[in-house]
Amino acid sequence: MSMDGKVAIVTGASRGIGRQIARQLAASGVKVAINYSSNPDKAHEAVRTIEQAGGQTTAIRADIGSTREIESLFEATLERFGKIDILVNNAGIMVTEPIEAVTEETFDRHFAINVKGTYFACQQAMKHMERGGAIINFSTSVSGAMLPAYSVYAATKGAVEQMTRQLAKEFGPRDITINCIAPGQVATDLFLNGKSPELVDSFRRMNAFGRLGEPEDIADAVELLVSGKARWITGQTIRVNGGFN
Repeated sequence: MSMDGKVAIVTGASRGIGRQIARQLAASGVKVAINYSSNPDKAHEAVRTIEQAGGQTTAIRADIGSTREIESLFEATLERFGKIDILVNNAGIMVTEPIEAVTEETFDRHFAINVKGTYFACQQAMKHMERGGAIINFSTSVSGAMLPAYSVYAATKGAVEQMTRQLAKEFGPRDITINCIAPGQVATDLFLNGKSPELVDSFRRMNAFGRLGEPEDIADAVELLVSGKARWITGQTIRVNGGFN
C-alpha cells in the first residue's frame, strides 16, 4: 500500500515493534521520524537500515513522559519534513509486579509514559496533523484477561483505550482517524525480559496458533489502519493477538 509523501512520527521506535512499524511505513513511501528516549545507538542503527533500503527518516530524542519534550518532538519533525500525517504512539513501559511490590515511582512512571505521553502526543496531533491523518495508540490484550502482576500496566492501557474512544469524535471533523492496537504476547525485549522459558511457553499456548507474535504481525495491522483502506474505521480497539484469551 503506497503512502508516498506522507510523514509519520513513531514513538519508541529504536527497537522492537516500533522499529518494525517505522521500517514498514518507510518501505511504503512514508517519511518517518524515529523517536527514542535513551538508546541513540539503536535509533541511529534503525535510521541507517531504513536509509540503506531507500527510505527517508530521522532520529529524534524525546522523553514521552514529558509534555515539553513531546512538543519538541513535533517541532523537530515539522522542521525536518514540513508536515505530519501519521502518529503512532508506540512508546511504553511494562513492569510486572504483584501489588505489594509496586512503588509510587513505578506507578507514576507507567502513567506518565503510557497514558500522559499518549494523551499529550494526541493533543499535539490535534494542533499540527494534516487533514486525512491517522493516529494509532497502543493498548494490550492483557486488558481483556486476568493475570497476576499486570495490574498497573493493564490499568494504563485501559485508560488508553478509553481516550481513543472519546477522542474519535474530536478528531473526526478534521477527517483524522484514531484507533488502538492491542497486541498479544510479542517476541520483543519488552515482553521477554525477566520471564522464564516455562512462563514464555505458557503464553505461547494461550493463543490459537501456539506461538508468540512477531513485530511484523503488529506492524502489518498498523500499516493497514493508517492507509487509505481504513478511512471508515475510528475509535476502535483492534486486538491483534492470534486469538489470545
